[in-house]
Amino acid sequence: MKTLILGGTGFVGRSVCAALVERSGGSGDSIVVPTRRIGHARDIQMLPTLVTVEADVHDDTSLAGLLDRCDAVVNLVAILHGSEAEFKRTHIDLPRRLAAACLVAKVRRVVHVSALGAHPSAPSLYLRSKAAGEAALVSPALDVTVLRPSVIFGEHDRFLNLFAQLQSLFPVMPLGGAAARFQPVWVEDVARAIVHCLDEPATAGKTFECAGPTVYSLEELVRLAGRWSGHERPVFALPGALARLQAAALELMPGQTLMSRDNIESMKVPNVATGQLPGLDALGISAKPLESIAPVYLGKGYGLERLDTFRARRS
Repeated sequence: MKTLILGGTGFVGRSVCAALVERSGGSGDSIVVPTRRIGHARDIQMLPTLVTVEADVHDDTSLAGLLDRCDAVVNLVAILHGSEAEFKRTHIDLPRRLAAACLVAKVRRVVHVSALGAHPSAPSLYLRSKAAGEAALVSPALDVTVLRPSVIFGEHDRFLNLFAQLQSLFPVMPLGGAAARFQPVWVEDVARAIVHCLDEPATAGKTFECAGPTVYSLEELVRLAGRWSGHERPVFALPGALARLQAAALELMPGQTLMSRDNIESMKVPNVATGQLPGLDALGISAKPLESIAPVYLGKGYGLERLDTFRARRS
């Protein structure tokens, strides 16, 4: 089986690639991972049966070439922050172009990762564009499975790690959207779900909600990230107007966007499983609790263990 992984160099993509290699025993199946720059694929390049290709997946010619002789494609490409045009290009135009390219290349099997809360009338650009992306893949000629995860956590996530890092730097945490609800899911459970869907034809045409066993408020998650990293700080919940003002200011800061006004709108929709669609248990996966995973990697990165490197140099 030859599988194309769009977004394979990202946080979730790296776990998916590893899970696919593990499933095949390192032989037989082949995995193709396109990337804008080969250097971005350094964490997965040495995996057996995996080939990285420098290509622009937003270019129709490149996309057609990547799909040549493929049996399936997984779409993980997504952004959390951006303009309306950027959301449209990433979440709507790419799935639409992928569907068209799959029809030409005769690739029927598609696994597409969307998001909990995706809906045409959702309050945020992010969630509306995610819903439009799902709709763009609907075709009688395609066997599409959609996964809708809650916020995804894991060793290299940009969620809990970010809040741990901020609390290591600042004495207090002013927080917009503090009451927003999430049901965090482990990245390895999401990767296993994707692999299971690729292996099980009966999942085609279905949508699965990927969520962990526990619902938390954003404030609770921030406090836990601080506690497990050894830097728990007081959290001050900001009212709506101040939260939007904070987000607007953060949008103007150089570097990685920490929070946007569109994020504030997204958090108006509970990021939890509705129970109206099958979940991870329907795929034979028992979701790992946050408490059994996050303290391990947050403690190594931000607690006293972060000094081990310096101690080793002196010994």
